[in-house]
Amino acid sequence: MEYILDKYNINYHIVFCPKYRHHIFKDKLESELLSCFKEICSKYGYELIEQEIMPDHAHLFISAPPTVAPVDIVRKLKNISANYIFKTFPNLKKTKFLGSGLWSRGYYVGTAGSVSSETIQKYIQKQKNI
Repeated sequence: MEYILDKYNINYHIVFCPKYRHHIFKDKLESELLSCFKEICSKYGYELIEQEIMPDHAHLFISAPPTVAPVDIVRKLKNISANYIFKTFPNLKKTKFLGSGLWSRGYYVGTAGSVSSETIQKYIQKQKNI
């Protein structure tokens, strides 16, 4: 039997930083990065719930289907945005990153939903008694 999953509530809080933690995301670079993340999410079917770009890191709150691994979301966001930023701001690579990539290797990802784990546990425990 094939199950079709069409309802989900999987939200990720994602944070990553530029290499060397440079304070570069200001003014035009910040606005271009915001637009770039919106476009990536739209293209790949992720819902961009919220985003904030700090001078030395990016916060994204994204909902994605359960068929997409968080590591793949981060990989797409970092790879595509780095290519776009370096193409749009060619001097940035020469002055701040000396031939390396834009983003540091690491990242943070945490999950968030609209209900607590305690609520879910109680709901499951009560199912047989309904």
